[in-house]
Amino acid sequence: MNQITGYVGRTAIDFVAHVINIFAFIYRMLMLFFHRPAEGRAVMRRNIFDQVFFTAVKPLTLVIPIALIMGSTFIVQFSRVSGQYDLGKVIVLLIVREFGPIITAILVTLNSATAVAAHISYMNVLREIDAIEMAGIDPMRFICLPRLIGITGAIFCLFIVFDLVAIFGGYATVWMVTYVKMGNLLSQIGNAITFRDILVGVVKAISFGITITVICLDHGFSPQKQMTDIPMNTAKASVECFFACLVINVIISILFYL
Repeated sequence: MNQITGYVGRTAIDFVAHVINIFAFIYRMLMLFFHRPAEGRAVMRRNIFDQVFFTAVKPLTLVIPIALIMGSTFIVQFSRVSGQYDLGKVIVLLIVREFGPIITAILVTLNSATAVAAHISYMNVLREIDAIEMAGIDPMRFICLPRLIGITGAIFCLFIVFDLVAIFGGYATVWMVTYVKMGNLLSQIGNAITFRDILVGVVKAISFGITITVICLDHGFSPQKQMTDIPMNTAKASVECFFACLVINVIISILFYL
């Protein structure tokens, strides 16, 4: 019994310490926005553009088909029970409020964020981080900040793309390949969507971007001695990102709608 209690206590303490460390990491990253030295701005911009391209442009071949499939599926399924539900409100609830931000965050985590965690882990094991610090360069500014801006901006852009493709692309797909009667679906969506719905989606996208980036960077900078530690560390980062996004999604929905 004492062993079980001790294990639970140590696990709880480690979890709280990790959460505090994540918030401290976020605070330090955000403070960098208020300190903008002139040196290295060209390198910063290039790193940001590279991260946005890697995170937002390349995954479009994955995001667009998934958005089309989900949008078409929702429209077909709920159009059959349109007498029971307001189809426009259902589409706004499912795509704009909930599935759009969370699916975008999951796709970015699987496609790009884990790659960031693995890259930083390799730099850590190979002592490249120490070499950067010895050269008088702040790793937080030249490694972490571009990835924070790039991944957060990419998730925000992909969220917009996902919603537009899911709604308009799904509508066009169902209209062209099926005989499902959708009525004035686009007008219903226009009447159903509110500024709060858009604001919730934006807040979720930005929160997911910051959370995913910080978690992956934190795992990348964590002490690692061998190359064999990197795959396990990357897997932990992806699972933690997924869990954190689900928790944040629920919290934001409760704050705005309850």
